[in-house]
Amino acid sequence: MSEIVGFVGISHSPFATMLAAPKPGEPGALFLADADRVAKAVAKLAPDAVVVIGPDHFHANFYDVMPSFVVGVESATGYGDFGSASGPLPVHSALAWDVHKGLGESGFDPALSYSLTADHGIVQGYEMATGGTRIPMVPVVLNTAAPPLPSLTRCRDFGLALGETLRASTFDGRVLIIASGGLSHWLPSNDPRDPAVTAGKRAALINGRLDVATFTAEREPRVRAMGGNPATKVNRAWDTWFLDALCENDLSLVVELGSDGLEELAGTGGHEIRCWLAGHAATGKPLRWTSYEAVPEWITGMGIGTTFDIPS
Repeated sequence: MSEIVGFVGISHSPFATMLAAPKPGEPGALFLADADRVAKAVAKLAPDAVVVIGPDHFHANFYDVMPSFVVGVESATGYGDFGSASGPLPVHSALAWDVHKGLGESGFDPALSYSLTADHGIVQGYEMATGGTRIPMVPVVLNTAAPPLPSLTRCRDFGLALGETLRASTFDGRVLIIASGGLSHWLPSNDPRDPAVTAGKRAALINGRLDVATFTAEREPRVRAMGGNPATKVNRAWDTWFLDALCENDLSLVVELGSDGLEELAGTGGHEIRCWLAGHAATGKPLRWTSYEAVPEWITGMGIGTTFDIPS
């Protein structure tokens, strides 16, 4: 049986890794400094494996088939977008299969991947929370980018089932759960039903799997152009409310918002907090430490929360 030794929720942003490291006092400096403190605390926690819950940004999943949940069970490769690590990731296959089997027995039907592509939505949080990509991991992709999205209730219940599955696993080790997802941020629509989506982008969202490199090459300049604007909308009040709700260990406050309520307050990118919901529910303990910095230059609120203390 596995022991869940803690939870780390951590925001990600393309600009956290592809830009030069900010100096003290500059946007993002507090977040990166606190992420480094978390990595040191995780090293002392010494987990034997980590489960990383994060989204995909159209590097692995497209609208030819769009699963709500995917478990990587054999191999995974970091795509290397926006400065995140590229190349093979150390998948703990035995634990991954236990996770997939247990979730299936709990009433969920996660897709599985023998060869998962993981973009910065998985890899950046994994790197930052662990200080690298060496600890054996189980990647779990949760669809937060493309409607229809799994409901907030479904994500919480997925996390509850994940926690029960890990505790009943044949893996006799210490497991840390990491959720990688931004807080409030507003992104262009990725919904093929949206008339604002151009015909070319719509075709790529549906068929991009056929030529991911081209899709990425066309998309990344658009993303890069969004960064650096201090006037970008970020809802600091909602972000801190969300972190406080996890400290109170009352996920119902968040679930009751529903998808529409969440999007109104946290933007289209705010759907990524589904990863936090699942990871927090799996752990079942309140946050004990949080850090927050609104970074409009990175187009998002950057938060970190842990269920264990972080030394100053």
